[in-house]
Amino acid sequence: MTAAAASTAKPAAEAGRASAEYLTFRLGAEEYGIDILRVQEIRSYEAPTRIANAPPHMLGVVNLRGVIVPVVDLRIKLGCERVEYNGLTVVIVLNVKGRVVGAVVDSVSDVLELSREHIRPAPEMTSSTVDTAFITGIASVGERMLILMDIEALMTAPDMGLMDGV
Repeated sequence: MTAAAASTAKPAAEAGRASAEYLTFRLGAEEYGIDILRVQEIRSYEAPTRIANAPPHMLGVVNLRGVIVPVVDLRIKLGCERVEYNGLTVVIVLNVKGRVVGAVVDSVSDVLELSREHIRPAPEMTSSTVDTAFITGIASVGERMLILMDIEALMTAPDMGLMDGV
């Protein structure tokens, strides 16, 4: 097993768990899963206050019970097709390394418990245009295929501009 493949099974394996729970959500036609332990709450979408000179994926900030929360549109960040926000659009409020951040997604599906047997390594891509650094694996559940992502690594990436020195 390559080092890249070994790191792909890390969500459940990292904590020594035989299985882990994932919140599943949609971005366009694709379904993604993130570790439920990173999710603080799910809120309906409300337009955030824009911040001047912010990158396109940074929609702005919202006031969440006295906490100023930066809000990122994952569709823009991950290069998905842009669609209009609607009644299904939600913000997943995440706790990442002690910081609260919001991620806009098209809709939330459900919470699934996945064992290690359900999760396959992410395919290795040699193309410089495909960034698989935040994909921890691919899970097949019945007819569904989930792209499992390391939301903590994504949100703390230097190009996100959310955390410095983390």
